This record gives sequence, C-alpha cells and structure tokens, in this order.
Amino acid sequence: MRRIGIIALNTFREAVRDRVLYLLLFFAGATILLSRVLSLLTVGDRVKVVMDVGLAALSFFGALMAILIGTSLVFKEIDKKTIYTLMSKPLHRFEFLLGKFLGLALTLLVMISLMTVFFQAYLILLGRRGDGRVFLAALYIFLEVVLLTAVAILFSTFSTPILASLFSLSFFLIGHFSRGLQTLIRKVPAGFSRSSLRLLYLILPDLENFNLKTEVVHGLPIPANLLLTSAAYGLFYTLFILTLAVIIFRRRDFT
Repeated sequence: MRRIGIIALNTFREAVRDRVLYLLLFFAGATILLSRVLSLLTVGDRVKVVMDVGLAALSFFGALMAILIGTSLVFKEIDKKTIYTLMSKPLHRFEFLLGKFLGLALTLLVMISLMTVFFQAYLILLGRRGDGRVFLAALYIFLEVVLLTAVAILFSTFSTPILASLFSLSFFLIGHFSRGLQTLIRKVPAGFSRSSLRLLYLILPDLENFNLKTEVVHGLPIPANLLLTSAAYGLFYTLFILTLAVIIFRRRDFT
C-alpha cells in the first residue's frame, strides 16, 4: 500500500502541473458563464437552462481531463525510460497502475470539486438558493470520470496517446448513446435480432447511469435504489476495466 501511495502522490503532483488541465478548467468555467447568454435566447426558466448547460459542462470537461491526462500517464513513463527503472525495483505492475489510477482520480476529484463550487456560486449569484442536489449530480459525474480514467489507462497500456484518446472518447460517446438501444429493442420483433440487440446493450457501457441532470434541473425525486445501483455499476465496471489493464500491462516486456 505504501508503494501505491507514493506513486499516487507523484502522479497527482505531476498531473496538477499539466497545463492542459487548467486550459480545460478555464473552458469549463467559460461555458458555465456563457450559459447565461444561452438562457436569454430560450423560453422558460432561464436558471434551469444554466443548470442544464453547467452540469453538462462538468461532465464533458471532466471526461476530457480524464481522457487527455489518463492516456498519457503510462506513455510518459515509457517515453522517458523511467518505466525500466521502476520495473527493476521491487514494485508489482498492478501497484504501478493502481497508483497511477488513484493519483489521477484524486486530481480529477479536486478539479470537479472546483468546477462544482464555482457552478454553485454562479447559481446563487443568479438568484437560485443553494441546492445540495447539484453536489449529488457532481458526485455521480465524478464516478463516471473515474470509470473513464480506468478506460484511458487501459487503452494507454497497449497504444499511443492519440489512439488511446480516440478509443476513450469513443467509449464516452457510445456510453451516452447506448441507452437508445432500449427503444430499438422494444420495436424489434421477438427473436434472434432482439436477443442480439439485448446482448449488445449489455456489453456496451451505459454512462447514462451517472446522469442525474434531468432530476436535478427539474426537481424530480431521485430514488435511493437508482443511486445505489448506479454507484455499484460504476464500481464493478471500473474494477473490471482495471483488471483488464493489469492483465495487459503484465504481458508487456520492459526488460
């Protein structure tokens, strides 16, 4: 555990110095501020439009942070040849990957917390009283981003940062559109086609499990069982992806 902690801390220190992180943080803040302009062009509750855009910004820019930083973690160690020094020490490969994962997860927790506090302060400035459900939505956005971090690290174990970023971005997009298969499944007659579509839906990620935007924006109730199943889904999917990453990383030759 001590070795994992050291790697996690070093990863955190390295990540918070990355300029890309702050560039994305700036764009996230700018998007939240500009959402007010967009709300003026729409009919209805303008604060709800700001909330909708703001939560979407948290999810999108949090995902970009996880992908762009996560896909380069392993590659940087290989490119700088430091991986060979690390692997020659009494360090298990799973400890190396887990440390990298936890370090980046901590970094993203800090970034999402900053964005959420800024977003909540902006909502209060616009006249909406503090809403703890915004922090709940941000928590589940963080769970989604943690899963994307594991995915980015998985792809980085066997491909270049550019390819790993493309794969991870595809995972993110597919994860948010895969739920549409449920509508298609209901329309397809029972048989092989429906079974195949149902199997495909079960295989593909469903990142909408972490999307509480509709409930928070419109003040709808959020069932406790939904929160529990979504959190469990994120936990087990993340563990599964990290296990795959460790298996692939163990097969690489760094001698």
